[in-house]
Amino acid sequence: MTKGNFPVDKLKGIETPFYYYDMDLLKRTLKIVKEETKKYGFVQHYAVKANANRRILEVMASEGFGVDCVSGNEVKAAVNAGFPASKIVFAGVGKTDKEINLALDLNIFCFNVESLPELEVINELAHKKGKLAQVALRINPNVDAHTHEYITTGLNENKFGFAMAHLDEVLDKLSSLKAIKVIGIHFHIGSQIEDVTVFEPLCERVNKLQDYFEARGLKLEHINVGGGLGVDYENPDENPISDFQNYFALFNKNLKLREGQIAHFELGRSIVAQCGSLVTRVTYVKHGESKTFAIVDAGMTDLIRPALYQAYHKVENISSDLPAKKYDVVGPICESSDVFVKDYELNETQRGDLLVLRTAGAYGEIMASQYNCRELPKPYYSDKI
Repeated sequence: MTKGNFPVDKLKGIETPFYYYDMDLLKRTLKIVKEETKKYGFVQHYAVKANANRRILEVMASEGFGVDCVSGNEVKAAVNAGFPASKIVFAGVGKTDKEINLALDLNIFCFNVESLPELEVINELAHKKGKLAQVALRINPNVDAHTHEYITTGLNENKFGFAMAHLDEVLDKLSSLKAIKVIGIHFHIGSQIEDVTVFEPLCERVNKLQDYFEARGLKLEHINVGGGLGVDYENPDENPISDFQNYFALFNKNLKLREGQIAHFELGRSIVAQCGSLVTRVTYVKHGESKTFAIVDAGMTDLIRPALYQAYHKVENISSDLPAKKYDVVGPICESSDVFVKDYELNETQRGDLLVLRTAGAYGEIMASQYNCRELPKPYYSDKI
């Protein structure tokens, strides 16, 4: 039996909870991203933090994508999956000496640098190795992405990047940093942005900053505008692929690139979110005073977004065609926040039924933990099941 895109009979035999990846949807998504970036000569670096599953990374590497990393281990994961160092960008506010040395030894494409002390450390470590480190300065454009406060990153009060008011000081210092080569500027204003017009003021900021850098005598080869394009968590079947066409067209229209400049993007969630689902089994159906609980074997350890961000994931009972009833779907973790949805309509649910939490391909498997000494969920793939 198949329900939607889920081969129910095959999934029944797998120990839950686990992540299930629709590889056909992933490949269709990658195809559209490649087509849209090729139109304008843009470069896409997949943001590994969204999902570092080895097989997914290997598929992206084979398709020629670059990669955006935010830790030394993400850099290692990218190299092990087949990404060439020449396509690796390394970001993050707290890079350690060990991580910087690793990236220098690999000769990665670029460091996205977020503070003056970091610039000085990269210069010192590169100088010791006799290397010239290519960097892009991450600048805080003070653009409000109108998204959850935990995933807004482009405001003055966020910890990320250089404030525009400090750029004169940074550029004054650059002349003394002989092992640093500034090749571009970098931005990222937030995540899960559903209204693409939010990126228009970002383009305006970038255009003005281009004039500023040119006035300071600095020619920029690369403009990295980050990522942030959202996905439809409520209607994954109706909108399985984000609106990449309008997203890239907006930047092509509004970003005033100089001759020879290359625009880079760091999309993550919008590429992988819809291809992944968390599959869990109902352990008990508990009738309370005023509520009915579907207690499942997945918890916040397997998918933390609802507990951490109050995020919504569509839940489906793929074992039942009975009329709908209302449930609180909760996990087994000894925390009151271990709740996926409340007062939620599901086909009538029984012990042993399989539930799927949709749109879990981003910030799902990668954020899983072993709290309560639980095992990490395993991944399975639509083409190998």
